[in-house]
Amino acid sequence: MSREEIYEKLNEIFRDVFDDEGICLHDDTTANDIEDWDSYGHIYLVVAIEKGFDMKITMGETVTLKNVGEMVDLILKRKG
Repeated sequence: MSREEIYEKLNEIFRDVFDDEGICLHDDTTANDIEDWDSYGHIYLVVAIEKGFDMKITMGETVTLKNVGEMVDLILKRKG
C-alpha cells in the first residue's frame, strides 16, 4: 500500500467521521485543523481507521501520534 493510497483512504475516513467533505489531509494536519476533532471524535476516528485498515492501534501509539503524517507512517509500517 502506497502513501498516496493511505491518504486517499484516510481522507474518506476523516470526511465520514467528521461529516465534512472539505477535509484534505496533509502530513502536518493535527486535531487543531479540524473543527470537530476533539477527544470523542478522536475515539471514533481511531476505531474507523482500525476498521478501514484492518489493524489495531494501541493506546500508546494513539497518544504519541503528533499529526496525520505520523499516522500514515504507522499505517505504512504495518501495511506497507
